[in-house]
Amino acid sequence: MAADGRRRHASRRSVQWRLTFLATGIVGLAVCLGVLGLYQALYWMAMNDLRERGTAAARAVAANPEGAGRGARAGELPVREQTFHLLQSLDGRGRVLARSPALRGRPAISDVRPPSGGRPVTRRIDVAGVPAQVYLVAVRAETPKGPRIGLAGAPMDDVQRAQRTYAVSASVGILILLPLVWWIVWSSVGRALKPFGVMGRELAQITGGHMERRVTVPDTDDEVADLARSVNVTLQRLQRFVEGQRKFVADASHELRSPLTALRAQLEVALAHPDDEDWPAVALAALSEADRLQRVVTDVLMLAKLDAGVRTEREPVDLGELARTEAERPRRVPVHVQVRDVAHPVVVSGSRSQLVRVLTNLLDNAERHARSEIRISVRREDGQAVLEVADDGSGIPPEERERVFQRFQRLTESRRRDAHGTGLGLPIARDVCVAHGGGLVAEESEQGGALMVVRLPLREPDPSAP
Repeated sequence: MAADGRRRHASRRSVQWRLTFLATGIVGLAVCLGVLGLYQALYWMAMNDLRERGTAAARAVAANPEGAGRGARAGELPVREQTFHLLQSLDGRGRVLARSPALRGRPAISDVRPPSGGRPVTRRIDVAGVPAQVYLVAVRAETPKGPRIGLAGAPMDDVQRAQRTYAVSASVGILILLPLVWWIVWSSVGRALKPFGVMGRELAQITGGHMERRVTVPDTDDEVADLARSVNVTLQRLQRFVEGQRKFVADASHELRSPLTALRAQLEVALAHPDDEDWPAVALAALSEADRLQRVVTDVLMLAKLDAGVRTEREPVDLGELARTEAERPRRVPVHVQVRDVAHPVVVSGSRSQLVRVLTNLLDNAERHARSEIRISVRREDGQAVLEVADDGSGIPPEERERVFQRFQRLTESRRRDAHGTGLGLPIARDVCVAHGGGLVAEESEQGGALMVVRLPLREPDPSAP
């Protein structure tokens, strides 16, 4: 039992762990994709800004390849964009014509040769003496003195520093965010699963001796509360079923004990005085009790099969033919059985043996109460087959018409007329009708006696039949 409890606890924890891992993984993946997307967007914006500013600086150098005007040294290019302070002007052969102060005395920093037409070319290069990579923009311009190439370079130390800062900040943020998300999801899932744990423990405490107990319904109008209410409804149905089965077993035991007790008493008395007993009479009495015992056992087995939902072979059954056949059988008491209203076949789909049992039980019941006549009628009505068995007896009081279908329940008049009945005939008949998709009710006949009305679905015609 303890092992089962540990397995249930581990399973519940594994569900919590799996949901937390899945949610955290999804959030982590989304955050990483967002961080990478933002990095790419920022990087593209930074590179685009460098390209635009570098292009403007390189074009200015190509347009003034000889250097600045007044106040500047010969061959020296003025720096108008502080970021792009590495400037050089080259001729068509790659010789340096002018340079910015930062490149004074240096040869050409790149051998790049941009195409004519002013289209810029960008490169990342290493320049001696510059600790970071240089973002270089080269532009070609045609002048009266020949082609001129303007080079504008900017160290990328600020960009690299921003990249490192962004990477560190994003990593720290992710390392802080993911544990926080894990804790939030873990706590939320734990709170969501807590009512299930409570219900599981409460269900484990419900045994055969405590069928009245129910699980706690959370005070939340959500799916968990709906599940708890559904569980309670199921427990209530289960309680009614178990109580009904217990009552059925108790009643069956009582009904079986009576003939067994009578049989044992008769045999004990006969054996106490064997010479004075009429043994054929004793055997007949014992056989009578054995017959009664056999009827009870047969009825109990029939009810057990119906309760278990054992399916039987279905076949077309004509209720009119069935009624005529059963009406012709000899009766134990002198009553007239009349079959009426059977003009056309009334066919249903069902078990012939079970439907015969229904009609037999209804006729036996009518026979016990009828004065002189029993009427059987079969007809179609509202798409159903209707079978009625009426007698001219004293009838059933309205308040007792449902009680006669309870198992082992017998009215006072029924016990007076037949002391050896089992009280299972009508319950079996109703259960068979219900199993066939119909029903059985008790009403009052035209003669003032009991009227048993069976309603069953008509058999649908076979479309493949000619």
